[in-house]
Amino acid sequence: MMVVDYIQTHQLECFSMALGLVYLWCEYRASILLWFVGIVMPLVDIVLYWQNGLYADSVMDGYYAVAAIWGFCVWQWGKKEGGNVSKEKAGHLEISHFPVASLLPVALAFVAIWAVVWLWLTYGTPSNVPISDSFVNALSIVGLWALSKKYIEQWFIWVVVDAIKVALYAYKGIPVKGSYYAISVVIAILGYLKWRRMMQKRAATPAIC
Repeated sequence: MMVVDYIQTHQLECFSMALGLVYLWCEYRASILLWFVGIVMPLVDIVLYWQNGLYADSVMDGYYAVAAIWGFCVWQWGKKEGGNVSKEKAGHLEISHFPVASLLPVALAFVAIWAVVWLWLTYGTPSNVPISDSFVNALSIVGLWALSKKYIEQWFIWVVVDAIKVALYAYKGIPVKGSYYAISVVIAILGYLKWRRMMQKRAATPAIC
């Protein structure tokens, strides 16, 4: 009965949780459908996070909704890096490794975003968690970019982001969403292993012209 009462009084949070589970399943499967869920879920979370004082999360979710559209386009029409591909796979981005040449610029971009968001939260909002809120959002932006490029290492980024969000959301009184991120940590580990198997299978399959 307590569970039913909680769902009735926290409908927005529970709806977001349901969308999040669908998103994780699609990401785990490397399904392009994740981007469609990735458009709807942030729009729900904008309201949820603002109501609970997670201002950076709320504003950034507007960005995530727009970025999901871009991510879909990259996955659908992204250019492959060399090699022949079968006709049925043409036009779809393949899973690959994070390029070493991108590490430094991405790291610098992360620090810059973290600093800007932290300054905004500290001096422009009543947030009482500016450091952690800005950190996870800056890292999430990097993670979303890596996901859009289908880099397998994006899973490592989400392990860190999701682990921090478990504690952050519990502290901010959003336990259902916090439990979603606890599940996300597990899915991120399993997702990495699945994507690695997919890469290995693709590497072992002869290319078809």
